[in-house]
Amino acid sequence: MSDAPTLGDRLVAELFARVEGRLKIGGLDVADLAETHGTPLFAYDAGLMRRAYHALAGAVSGFAEVDYSVKANPEPSVIRVFAAEGAGAEIASGAEFAAARAAGIAPRRILFAGPGKSDADIDHVVAQGIGEIHLENVEEMMRVDAAARRHGRVQAVAIRVNPGPDAQGGAMRMGGKPSPFGFDEEDLDAVVDAVGARPGLHLAGLHLFAGTQGLSATTLLGQWAYGLRLAARVAGRIGRPLATVDLGGGLGIPYFPGETALDLAALRAGIPALKAFVEADPGLAGARIVLEPGRYLVGTAGLYVARVRAVKPSRGSRFVITDGGMHHHLAASGNLGQVVKRDYPVVAVVDPPGPRFPCAVVGPLCTPLDMLARAASLPELAAGDLVAVLQSGAYGLTASPSRFLGHPPPVELLVDAGRVRQVGKPD
Repeated sequence: MSDAPTLGDRLVAELFARVEGRLKIGGLDVADLAETHGTPLFAYDAGLMRRAYHALAGAVSGFAEVDYSVKANPEPSVIRVFAAEGAGAEIASGAEFAAARAAGIAPRRILFAGPGKSDADIDHVVAQGIGEIHLENVEEMMRVDAAARRHGRVQAVAIRVNPGPDAQGGAMRMGGKPSPFGFDEEDLDAVVDAVGARPGLHLAGLHLFAGTQGLSATTLLGQWAYGLRLAARVAGRIGRPLATVDLGGGLGIPYFPGETALDLAALRAGIPALKAFVEADPGLAGARIVLEPGRYLVGTAGLYVARVRAVKPSRGSRFVITDGGMHHHLAASGNLGQVVKRDYPVVAVVDPPGPRFPCAVVGPLCTPLDMLARAASLPELAAGDLVAVLQSGAYGLTASPSRFLGHPPPVELLVDAGRVRQVGKPD
């Protein structure tokens, strides 16, 4: 038994609320939402999304603009929240382009990254006037050039760089080793020259994304400075200013015990030096500096709610069996990138006074991988009770094997200023 506050308790106090032990989201009772809409369900708080967006935009004000990385949560109603605040979008497929357009984002405000863009997607976004395509390999450079000439356009492109080890950091490194993402930094000059020789392409910018799930302001600032130096080098080689420098996303949120939220005050303190570098370099002085986080903007705003079907003791362990699982939330199960599986914060939706017990929270699927938590600290629960997985706004349903074993899809709800509506209709 344990009564010590958990990461989940701290997140509930900071982001949500409890009234007489009942969890709220956007002022609404989560148990009431589950009763009305059924379970499992995802609920996203638009107010928390706006809060995260404005906090980050304020921290980097005067240096960079903040766009939304659609892959984190491509539901158009979610994208629309950020579009209404002035954000553009970073996409990685034709379907994400369509979602961004459905949310009202103009093609010129959309950037297209990803190492395996299809011919059909390239052709479509070029025809629609997309703002920028980020080139990741030689074959892609040739295909974008061909599509641009076919449509009588000169397409703005950026070179995505796979940086050297000096730019690394974050929980998942995106460079500094052999990678499908971007061109190796040591080949950059040759790539710049090759892009410049293509009549259908205009080299407008540079894209560097060194790592993801970064919680250190010092590491992020160092990566951004590295990206600016590379961008200045490219501008010097082509003999004209760049229009954009995309410094990627990679800003993290705390999922596990011992992790703390990114210190925006520390981030803000490092911005003047970056801003001074940009203003002093004629190749960068007029460039649009872009950050394109996804997880940071939407991750904290989401709950995944499941109903308990049974509580089973087994050889000294306690299993809470629910109607939700890895088919809806693969990341929470630890099967999306974790080497050593650790628990997302899981809380009881109705948390009565009294002791808590270590519980394994498992789903209904016929695999031992279907485990949402291995040692969650939860009160005495029974069939019919509800649990909520916090930090579930990003890489939830669309990053999960939702058709596995034929279970029905969850409901998705957008909560905004005390109102709720059902949104996406997943397959």
